[in-house]
Amino acid sequence: MSKRDLLLEIGLEELPARFVTASMNQLSDKVQKWLTEKAIGFGTVTAFSTPRRLAILVKDVEESQKDIEEEAKGPAKKIALDSEGNWSKAALGFVKGQGMTAEDIYFKELKGVEYAHVNKFIQGKQTVQLLSELQDIISGMTFPKNMRWADQELRFVRPIKWLIALFGHDVVPFSIADVKTGRVTKGHRFLGNNATIENPAQYEAALAEQFVMAAPDKRRQVILDQIKTLEQEKGWIIPVDEELLEEVNNLVEYPTALFGQFEEEFLELPAEVLITSMKEHQRYFPVKDEEGKLLPFFVTVRNGDAKHLDKVSKGNEKVLRARLSDAAFFYKEDQKKDIADALKKLDSIVYHEEIGTLAEKTARVKTVAGILADVLNLSEEKVMALRAAEIAKFDLVSHMVYEFPELQGYMGEKYALLKGERKEVAAAINEHYMPRHADDDVPPSVIGAIVSLAEKIDTLASFFAIGVIPTGSQDPYALRRQASGVVQILAEKKWNISIEELIALGLKGLEAKNILKRDVEEVKADMFTFFKARIKHLLQEKQIRYDLIDAVLFGEIGSIHSIVERARVLDAKKDEAGFKESMEALSRVMNIAVKCENKVTVDPNAFDNDQEKALYEKYQQAAMKCTNSKSENERFELLVSLQSEIEAYFENTMVMAEDEALRSNRLSLMKEISEWVASFAAMNKIIL
Repeated sequence: MSKRDLLLEIGLEELPARFVTASMNQLSDKVQKWLTEKAIGFGTVTAFSTPRRLAILVKDVEESQKDIEEEAKGPAKKIALDSEGNWSKAALGFVKGQGMTAEDIYFKELKGVEYAHVNKFIQGKQTVQLLSELQDIISGMTFPKNMRWADQELRFVRPIKWLIALFGHDVVPFSIADVKTGRVTKGHRFLGNNATIENPAQYEAALAEQFVMAAPDKRRQVILDQIKTLEQEKGWIIPVDEELLEEVNNLVEYPTALFGQFEEEFLELPAEVLITSMKEHQRYFPVKDEEGKLLPFFVTVRNGDAKHLDKVSKGNEKVLRARLSDAAFFYKEDQKKDIADALKKLDSIVYHEEIGTLAEKTARVKTVAGILADVLNLSEEKVMALRAAEIAKFDLVSHMVYEFPELQGYMGEKYALLKGERKEVAAAINEHYMPRHADDDVPPSVIGAIVSLAEKIDTLASFFAIGVIPTGSQDPYALRRQASGVVQILAEKKWNISIEELIALGLKGLEAKNILKRDVEEVKADMFTFFKARIKHLLQEKQIRYDLIDAVLFGEIGSIHSIVERARVLDAKKDEAGFKESMEALSRVMNIAVKCENKVTVDPNAFDNDQEKALYEKYQQAAMKCTNSKSENERFELLVSLQSEIEAYFENTMVMAEDEALRSNRLSLMKEISEWVASFAAMNKIIL
């Protein structure tokens, strides 16, 4: 079967850098899925992207669909034929639906019953007849922000300026938003010209001649190589932040790295201020010496060639100088204010109209932090945690954080130290925002972790109390991240604080302030479910099997650290010899225990065989040891130690005895053991 290459390019106004990679992958995935569904064979796939284009090159696309020959099953023979041996309506309807006739029917036996069958042959269509459907693939793309442009009905991320759709040398004709497909692409906006693509294989080379590096991975490597060259020439260390590199890569079509400098006096500013000014606002890479100290230089990447780099550098220096001058002014002005004055301003800043001011939130967080410190039996750390909670938000009213919101917490730590606060308290101001994102660390200090927990649980409880709960992809207040932070902290600190206890603590202060707008039990239930989803995600990241996750999350949550350890134990034991038999024994107890409607105190004197007595005594001994054990592995071994007694019990004991008192006593024993087992995991949820 002959083959051709397929090229599809969407030319656009400049895309937001954060959309480029995901959009390129989406286009590639959609085209490959379409080819697969249409039974069109194809070879390697290469995706391209720049700020102005999304493209895909598919090698060796077959010129027609594969022919399909399949067997279709119809009604049973007794239904397909009437009493006189003629074809029934069911049989005739079956063949009509398959595009066949009754003459094509044959019978085939399946599991002792004969069924009508037909063999269908579907000849594949020519690929060129189907390629116009690529129009629907493009129109159906989704983006974080879709917009309508001019008078067009199409909602798209940016206006479409040109389209290329080539199958071999031929243009695939269709149009989107009045833009027709062709073979002409646009080069670099300033350095290049239009380029005519005669066949798909020429695409990347033709764009390179017009100063466009279409392959993002190659463009990225060019940037890294240029930065490496600067490092070697200047003796610098240029830390490459991956997120910044990704963004810069998606801002340029023809990258050229260059450097600039700024006045050394700006190095008196905190390093975080300088780095934030460079990275977040100007997309510059900071420069350090071998000891990790910031130098008065920066590296940027130009979307163009190496001509007139001195002028480009001076222009960038001018912009950065203005930003750093503002930062220096803000830094000096902020130091003139006392922490107490800053805290007073929190009274007038509304955190949320239904939740209250920042000052009110701070007071609640301080209360929760104090209770958590008591739970952890802290003394001196409690004093510092209360102070950290009290002043944790004071930097929000500073000039610096107003100008650079990314510096909240960082500036709080710096200013607190300048005002004479203890270093542990100052560090906790910064740490209480941790973890800031999925890959961030938890607060390293106990004080920072306490304030972080208190702040996060107050935020979650407050929004759930007024009915603001994340749904689907909508999470404007980042509540999932807050809950994940709580889970991470409790798991890594190994604190024996239950989620249920934490939820109740977060809601307690809201009731007194009349913030709770919903039934408290309903709010608790919603928060409980929300936290379970976050814990499940944590365990999935640890590669725990889904049924083991369901087992440990079956009942109450309790201690996060305990749940993680129990899941790890089950995961480690699941492939060991005897695991299946042990789980079957424990599951048998749990399954029959559900029949116990009225649990009574188990009476050992009511046992009427040795196996009942043996199981009860073994359970009592194991449960006592389990209570005194801090090892989840030891708890598991105590559970499975009952296996032989359980098996002997069921071989010799009828739990559902006719005598009501005997049945009740036996069911109550099963219930008691089941609850003990369930405190570790619901073993009957494990797939064996």
